[in-house]
Amino acid sequence: MRFSKLRLTGFKSFVDPTDLIIADGLTGVVGPNGCGKSNLLEALRWVMGENRPTAMRGGGMEDVIFAGAATRPARNFAEVALHIDNSERLAPAGFNDTDTLEIVRRITRDVGSAYKAAGKDVRARDVQMLFADASTGAHSPALVRQGQIAELINAKPKNRRRILEEAAGISGLYQRRHEAELKLNGAEANLSRVDDVIEQLASQLAQLARQARQAARYREIGDDLRKTEGMLLYRRWREADDARAKADEELRARVTAAAQAQGVVQQAAKARQVAEDALPALREEEAIAAAVLQRLSVQRDTLADQEARAQATIETLNGRIAQLTRDIEREGGLNRDAGETIERLEWEARELAKAGEGHEAALGLASEAARDAAAVLQAREADLSQLTEDVARLAARHGSAERLLEDSRKTQDKSEAEAHKAQDAVAQSRAALEKAGVDFVAAQTAEAAAVAAAEAADTALLNAEAARAETQAREADARAERSEAEGEMNALRAEAGALAKLVERDTAEGGQILDRLQVEHGFEKALGAALADDLRAPQVEADGPSGWAILPGYDAPQPLPAGVTPLTQHVSVPDVLARRMGQIGLVDPDDGPRLQHDLLPGQRLVSPEGDLWRWDGFRAWAEDAPSAAALRLQQLNRLEVLKQSLEQASQRAGGARSAHETLTRTLAEQSETDKRAREARRDADRMVADAGRALSRVEADRNLAEGRLESLGLAVKRHEEEAMSARGRVLEAERALADLGDLTEARASVDDIRMTVEASRITMMSRRSGHDELRREGEARTKRSQEVTKEISGWRHRLETAEKRTAELVDRKATSEAELKEASAAPAEIAAKRDELSDAISTAEARRAEAADKLSVGESTQREATLAEREAERQASEAREARARSEARAEAAKETVAAAAERIAEDQQVTPNQLLTALDVNPDQMPGADGLEADVNRLKRQRDALGAVNLRAEEDAKEVQEEHDNLTAEKNDLQEAIKTLRSGIASLNREGRERLLTAFEQVNSNFSLLFTHLFGGGEANLVMVESDDPLEAGLEIMCQPPGKKLSTLSLLSGGEQTLTAMALIFAVFLANPAPICVLDEVDAPLDDANVTRFCDLLDEMCRQTDTRFLIITHHAVTMARMDRLFGVTMAEQGVSQLVSVDLKAAETLVA
Repeated sequence: MRFSKLRLTGFKSFVDPTDLIIADGLTGVVGPNGCGKSNLLEALRWVMGENRPTAMRGGGMEDVIFAGAATRPARNFAEVALHIDNSERLAPAGFNDTDTLEIVRRITRDVGSAYKAAGKDVRARDVQMLFADASTGAHSPALVRQGQIAELINAKPKNRRRILEEAAGISGLYQRRHEAELKLNGAEANLSRVDDVIEQLASQLAQLARQARQAARYREIGDDLRKTEGMLLYRRWREADDARAKADEELRARVTAAAQAQGVVQQAAKARQVAEDALPALREEEAIAAAVLQRLSVQRDTLADQEARAQATIETLNGRIAQLTRDIEREGGLNRDAGETIERLEWEARELAKAGEGHEAALGLASEAARDAAAVLQAREADLSQLTEDVARLAARHGSAERLLEDSRKTQDKSEAEAHKAQDAVAQSRAALEKAGVDFVAAQTAEAAAVAAAEAADTALLNAEAARAETQAREADARAERSEAEGEMNALRAEAGALAKLVERDTAEGGQILDRLQVEHGFEKALGAALADDLRAPQVEADGPSGWAILPGYDAPQPLPAGVTPLTQHVSVPDVLARRMGQIGLVDPDDGPRLQHDLLPGQRLVSPEGDLWRWDGFRAWAEDAPSAAALRLQQLNRLEVLKQSLEQASQRAGGARSAHETLTRTLAEQSETDKRAREARRDADRMVADAGRALSRVEADRNLAEGRLESLGLAVKRHEEEAMSARGRVLEAERALADLGDLTEARASVDDIRMTVEASRITMMSRRSGHDELRREGEARTKRSQEVTKEISGWRHRLETAEKRTAELVDRKATSEAELKEASAAPAEIAAKRDELSDAISTAEARRAEAADKLSVGESTQREATLAEREAERQASEAREARARSEARAEAAKETVAAAAERIAEDQQVTPNQLLTALDVNPDQMPGADGLEADVNRLKRQRDALGAVNLRAEEDAKEVQEEHDNLTAEKNDLQEAIKTLRSGIASLNREGRERLLTAFEQVNSNFSLLFTHLFGGGEANLVMVESDDPLEAGLEIMCQPPGKKLSTLSLLSGGEQTLTAMALIFAVFLANPAPICVLDEVDAPLDDANVTRFCDLLDEMCRQTDTRFLIITHHAVTMARMDRLFGVTMAEQGVSQLVSVDLKAAETLVA
């Protein structure tokens, strides 16, 4: 298949329909950065099934739709169509109908992607498999995006293996194997579930027989329970009716007693009313007397408060007069202290004035002395600074000269030592050169031996792999046979175990005659119909319990009708059944009715299906009453058959197990042999690689020794010249150091001047300190003088205002004494008023006591009447309550009778009398309700003890058996499918290994040639690492550019890594050429010379393969080598456009 055209519509920046023609040869795509060139590669990936938004440089897949620009609205969909030339009919079967195949992918906002191929809707999976089978696809190494060369260089070995997979064309094989493994895992999980379900169904079949017996017991208990519940219902109704009659009689007595109690209540109410009418007048008189007494008590309390206030006023005035007397005395004392203080402050002011005389002159002299000392210090410091700088410059020149002298001496010593070392190295290099020649010859011999050993290891490995593959296939077949045999054995064992438990559970404790019979297969129903449940009876003695006893034979034989076969020909029975079995014949179902009237007394006919005809005219069909004995006989026969089949299955399983174990051991041995062969091959390859590396290393050592010998000769000459030059520099440095002045004398003069400066600084500091002390003393005297003047002024003002305060205090004292005289007369007036109120209060208290006594007598009479009324009402209430209780009991009794009758109607659908008739019992002899309820509970417990009862046990058994058979068939199908899937996976792995190894050899050979071509020499090869299995191994690249040692790809320079990665990609093309190769700016790290080699290689690939190259580049050399150029422009911001130039056609026109 050949890609011919890529059409973009609304994809990223290509808003308008754009066609990119993909023709034979080299097609270049150029344009400025950011114009949309890489969008062409992403469109090609996208149409081939890429589903990762990150690979499209977006956050979501809808980001590929044109999002709009300044002059263009956003699109609602994007579409990319890829046209493929299928004229050679190489497409898969579903796409191989036309010469031209169009693959279209369209995405719509909020809808998703859709694919079409040849105008038909297809799945994304189908499109991906189409390109995978064509050795290309969205993730093909042939589509090299920006930075992918670096990813290939930095990839892990296992990730590089994808290149070999593309070359081998097994990308689709990997996907098919993965799908087969998923199907295999699903089939194995289904098989496990089917086994579990089959085991559960076998357990269900064993439970169904027990459930049938439970159903019969359930029905029996249900009949007894219904009868007992009916008796209990009637008994409760009868008891409720008797209780109703008794409650009616009690109600009548209670009504009479309630009427009598109500009459007594009315008489007591009249007496209480008379007592209550007399109380209001008594209460009014008592209230008036109490009010008068209260008013007089309030007046007495008011007089007491007035007396207390008068005493408080007298005490307050006495205290105020005493305080004013003390204040007058204190003011006189303060006036005397103020005169003394003023005299003392005036003396202090005079002393301060005397001390301040001559202060300004002394302060001026101290300031002038401080300024003189500062000027002397400044001059001394300037001299010290100048001298210090001169000494520093002299010290620097001394240090520089000493360092120069020391460095020159070191250089001289070093050059002389290097010259001696170089001379010794020349001698060693000559010896190494001679040894390298000998080692080179030995390395060539070792390489030839390693190559021979590698060829032998390859042959042994191929033989071991072939033997192991054959044994592995045989082991898989044996494992499947073993699994099938063990599955059959386990199924038979489970069925036999379940049936044995069922038979053992149905065996009677005392033994039964059924267990002593042997019947041929197919005649179990006939024997069961003939003897039915009689077969469950045991054999007994003549005087024993119920069962079969031995009797002598008949006196006269009774032959069966003509044409009837005795059943004894198919059944082996004990002697105790001889009389009974001799009278049973076996006929066809159609002959039974015809021969029934010929039977003698005691004889009967049966058919193989279980039909029965007796001599007395009775007949029973097989489907009407299936016999339990027949079922048990069938179970016994089936159990014997299962035991025989189980023995045979066990033997087959044992044989299959032995065969599988033998093949497993053989496979393990051959795997070990294969492992050893692989190890031998790896060792041989390692020996070849080691020998090659040793040869290269020895050759490199020889070349290195030659170059080193030459360089060392030049080094000896150079070091000798450097030593002579260093000796000259040492002499010059010694002369320059001698010409410099004495540094020690200069430093001593600096120290002398520094001491003079310190003495001047101390003098200046002491004079400045004396000046500051005089200034602070003057400021302190001035401040104290101001404070003294202020204090004198304050004391004189206080002395002037003291007389005014004294006069005010004397006036206030006189006023207080007048108020005290007035307040002292109030207590006598208050005492006279208190005596008058005491007499009035005594009269009011006597009146109130008399009114209270009368009121108390009236209230006592009223209380007694009220209590009598309440007692009568209580007795009447009790009578009414008793009547209400009787009414409630009567009503409840009626409701109980109605409820009992309603319960009977709901449960039995009859009336109580009809229920009694149906029960057919004497009600007087019927047990009590408690006994009947105990019987009902006992029967319910017996019924509940049975648990869940399946009344459809036989129908369920048939359904379960059908399901069991269906699952067994499905299990067989699953086992066959698993066997087929395992065989297919093994075949895919085998094919994948073969194709991968073949591709590895071819790609390795091509890679070595292309590497040599690109680098103009050197060598390189591919190595499988990390695993013995080619399908799991990694790919390592070993390179040796010209003039360098052998190393891995990561140790080369950037340009060398790029060229090596290109050589690997083109080696894949030569092994399995892809329809298209896209290279997005892969020539960016290369210089012009390497770009030319790269373009030469592209031309060579075009000549050797049918691959069409699409190259995105910025390099002028690459543009010039293209067959045609497409330019991507963005004249309109955010919108890409495509223009083309056919360079070959242009060359033809120019020529």
